[in-house]
Amino acid sequence: MATPTGTAAPPSPAASRPEPGVGSYASSARILSIGIASTGIFTFLYLALASHDLNPPSYSRISLCWAIMFVVLSVIYRPIEQLLSRTIADRRARGIHDHALRVPAAIQTGFALLFLVVALALRPQIENGMFDGSSALYWILVVGVLAYAASYFARGWLAGHERFDLYGGLVFLESTSRFLFALAVAVGIGSGQAVVGLGMAVAPFVSLAVIPLAFSRMRTRAPATVEIADAAREGPAHAQLEEAATDLTLRRGTGFAVAVVGIMFAEQTLLNAGVLIVAATSATVAGLITGLTGFVFNVMLIARAPLQLFQAIQTSILPHLAGLQARENPGEFHRAIRVTVLAIAAFAGAVSLGLLLIGPAVMTALLGNKGYHYARLGLAVVGLGMGFHLVSGTLNQAALARGRAAIAAVGWLVAAALFVLLVATHAISNEVTRVEVGYFTSTVVLAGLLWAVYRRR
Repeated sequence: MATPTGTAAPPSPAASRPEPGVGSYASSARILSIGIASTGIFTFLYLALASHDLNPPSYSRISLCWAIMFVVLSVIYRPIEQLLSRTIADRRARGIHDHALRVPAAIQTGFALLFLVVALALRPQIENGMFDGSSALYWILVVGVLAYAASYFARGWLAGHERFDLYGGLVFLESTSRFLFALAVAVGIGSGQAVVGLGMAVAPFVSLAVIPLAFSRMRTRAPATVEIADAAREGPAHAQLEEAATDLTLRRGTGFAVAVVGIMFAEQTLLNAGVLIVAATSATVAGLITGLTGFVFNVMLIARAPLQLFQAIQTSILPHLAGLQARENPGEFHRAIRVTVLAIAAFAGAVSLGLLLIGPAVMTALLGNKGYHYARLGLAVVGLGMGFHLVSGTLNQAALARGRAAIAAVGWLVAAALFVLLVATHAISNEVTRVEVGYFTSTVVLAGLLWAVYRRR
């Protein structure tokens, strides 16, 4: 557009600003990686101290409580985190800055109440059948899961607004506060599995300390936000923006959340079903949970710890990809996936080689001797499976950004069912080897299925 004098009109303030998310993905991922890398270290130290401080049956009960809690958290809360992150990022890319939180909050509250009802109804089975009569671990599980509802909601809100510095601070506070309880037992301030387990219930409350800071920063940015939103609503794009503003209905939100529930359930099955199946068979044979459960849990830490570290990439890439999809930028979309997959391949290859060379010695030194031997080849196989798992997580975020959550969920559930089948049957006599081979095989199948979804036009 030209002015009456023939010179170009100066750009509007909104037009002169970069689009939300452009050029921010790499820096955001780096910022978040620092916070979550520290989180992964403190999480590993928490479990390592617990493994050293507690006897094998007590550590196995802590491992079981951890596994159950994070299965539940991932299945009922992470879908809302993903829903918030994708929806807010998509709207911000379109210039819309008023985000309806009522639908995600209603779904989150419903999931939390459903868990509470089930947990209270099944208290005898959980307390006696899983925790060998420990009421402390039962209430740690219940209180911890309910408290994490607010923590995961905050994560989705922060990720959607690309406030990855505060997101990293949230998970860092969570992991360090939990670690302090294991440290207290290690130095003699406290003792027993109840004190170690208490860290799991306290951590989500401490993590919410970053929320007041997030709101205070949002208030200081309010004038610029209103200016951009008003400018975006001017011109021919107004109708499309108004349509996008009403996109998140209860039906749409629930449909997306249910699909991601399937994905999260399948992912936690890959990480924890081996531990739970071994715990069930050990209890059947011995009457109580044995040290084998804790040993299998330690083996799967090879997958669990890097997955937490790469949560930084997965958290930052979803709003980034959602913004690229909204702006119809397929070149940058594919480039982000390609760069991430190559980085994962290099990382997984290095980890697997290290495990093959010095894995057993390092695992024993860090996690203690639980009476079982770490197999060098088995650890390396889990390391390779971890690489395929991380690639699958990246391809999954691409599917979510494109609105293909349902078909991605089918792929995850197929892989999870295959893993359970391989671990529950006795095609391989050794329980630990069954878990290792089953995990690797299932993640290879999963990566192949999600690659097909990604390449689907």
